Amino acid sequence: MNEWMDQARITVKSGNGGNGAVSFHREKYVPKGGPDGGDGGVGGAIILTADKSMRTLQYFRYQRRFFAADGEDGMSGLRDGKDGEDLEIRVPLGTIVKLQETGEVLADMSREGLTVRLIRGGRGGFGNAKMATPTRQKPGFALPGGKTRTYELELELKSIADVGFLGFPNAGKSTLLSVISAARPKIADYPFTTLIPNFGVVEHRGRTFVAADIPGIIENAHEGVGLGIDFLRHVERSRVLLHLVDMSGLEGRDPLEDYSKIIRELEAYGSSVAEKPRILVANKMDLPDSEENLKRLRKLVGTETEIFPISAATHQGLAPLLDRVTRVLDDLPPESDENGMGLFRELDPYPPQEWFVKEEDGIYYVTGALAERLLDSVNLEDGASVRNFQKQLRRLGIVDALREAGAVTGDTVDFCGTQFDFME
Repeated sequence: MNEWMDQARITVKSGNGGNGAVSFHREKYVPKGGPDGGDGGVGGAIILTADKSMRTLQYFRYQRRFFAADGEDGMSGLRDGKDGEDLEIRVPLGTIVKLQETGEVLADMSREGLTVRLIRGGRGGFGNAKMATPTRQKPGFALPGGKTRTYELELELKSIADVGFLGFPNAGKSTLLSVISAARPKIADYPFTTLIPNFGVVEHRGRTFVAADIPGIIENAHEGVGLGIDFLRHVERSRVLLHLVDMSGLEGRDPLEDYSKIIRELEAYGSSVAEKPRILVANKMDLPDSEENLKRLRKLVGTETEIFPISAATHQGLAPLLDRVTRVLDDLPPESDENGMGLFRELDPYPPQEWFVKEEDGIYYVTGALAERLLDSVNLEDGASVRNFQKQLRRLGIVDALREAGAVTGDTVDFCGTQFDFME
């Protein structure tokens, strides 16, 4: 099975806030102790960290749900609940985080060690000690903690390298990487030996850069044919492209057709790839017919495009090629930390604060996340709490909405499963 994964879908949720406590001070010889319920703890946040030691999104094949810890409930004696522990999700360097529902990009984890808070935890509810007022000295109710929502996220990995090798399968990309760096990619004489991008650090005349051997692209890859569409995105993060062409034609391929097809694929994929600096490399020049094919290629591309003839197998022509690569890299403007790195938007931990009123068979139903939160906050056995609840219904316009829907005194209102008699 191919263990490479560059796309994954996960479900995340920050922790709920702990509920506030309802408690009254109890002590010998203190018959009328006041409220001493503590506040609930804050829920744990969802944290993202870029980790360059991770190569793929394979971890997320088996672990798809990431729920941070809830805050603890408040306690008596003015003791607040413990905050929930944050949950850190480590992703490979170069991971794009999107909201699955809309495709919106939320974060670009493109800098080693970058850590962002994607979703904060739910707030802790106030204990009854904080609900006391001069006219409500013994509140028999507290506020619940904030209940957080789940989100579906898409992770997309785009490998980061200074130089990306591209070309048809068996163009010699893996061999080139193995001879100019310490990388040891799998090399064999059959197509698609490389199934995952391989990276190597190249040192040349005091300069170092990271090179990536990107799996072979085939014709119509941009339309989803073969492996290409899965890996074209990895070319996007390379600063310079080395376009390798097998000049030998030993496998019945025409080097000129291979060159033209790759150019068309890059252009079809989009300007993010097609407009990158590109160096044309004529590989396998140690084999028969390569010199004749090189003459044909020079005629095709014209004098404005420089071609670097090499043999990765015999190390022929590598020094001039690497000289050009380092010059091109030196001439490029420095990468900005503001270019697609970090958090774009922090998600709201709470469900949409909505409520709805509808009439069905003579019963008036009130539903929605905000209605549920209001019901959670009321102690129906405490008069002060019920009065506060009724005040909130009027303030939010729920009473007016019920009246507009036709409710009159004595009608049944189903408020998120709890039934009341409507009172004007």
